[in-house]
Amino acid sequence: MRLTDFGVLTFDCYGTLIDWETGLYEALQPLLARAGRTIGRDEALETFARFETAQERETPSMLYPELLAAVHRRLAREWGLPESAPDARAFGASIPDWPAFHDSAGALRYLERHYQLVVLSNVDRRSFAASNERLGVDFTAVYTAEDIGSYKPDPRNFAYMLEHLAARGIPPSQILHTAQSLHHDHVPARAAGLARAWIDRRQGTGWGATAPPPDDIPVDFRFPDMAAMVEAHREETAAEP
Repeated sequence: MRLTDFGVLTFDCYGTLIDWETGLYEALQPLLARAGRTIGRDEALETFARFETAQERETPSMLYPELLAAVHRRLAREWGLPESAPDARAFGASIPDWPAFHDSAGALRYLERHYQLVVLSNVDRRSFAASNERLGVDFTAVYTAEDIGSYKPDPRNFAYMLEHLAARGIPPSQILHTAQSLHHDHVPARAAGLARAWIDRRQGTGWGATAPPPDDIPVDFRFPDMAAMVEAHREETAAEP
């Protein structure tokens, strides 16, 4: 299997293209400052992952900024802190402030010359539009949890994307799903029969803000970042006769 076997890259955004862990941790600073003890980045992100996973399952139609606010309230209770409605709202509204990874915009500019680029994201349309300004490309299609009414890893999200891409004349065999999260993306993408590229940005340093997968998930490609994926594509095309 080669990268050049595909005509469409479908992306998770947050964790793959946008550095959501840095964004989340920075947005949690007001809450962490009130904790009265040191809560490190890994502990904060892993606790977030636990509550975000539960909240997405319990309230699948809730818009992501509202869901983040609900998670913020759970975090406050977990850490024995009084809940603050303004702080929870500010946390939910922080998505536009989350930075892109340093290699995302350049990689996307290269890849859009060779593929149609599609996003399947767990955020809402408004939040993604703000993040897209940091990425600097026009995606062929963007499908969000707001459109679908559920959050990955619910299989409905991939079914929705594949149905809409089929209407554009794009079969699953032409799609390479490209994502960081094994839990949110690779497990359901595998079940949907898609080829997958793992952007393994954490490189064995735990699961961070993403729930761990239920077991080892085989992938078709594995890269430490988007720049490495671009380099692999360049090497393939250079080797072509």
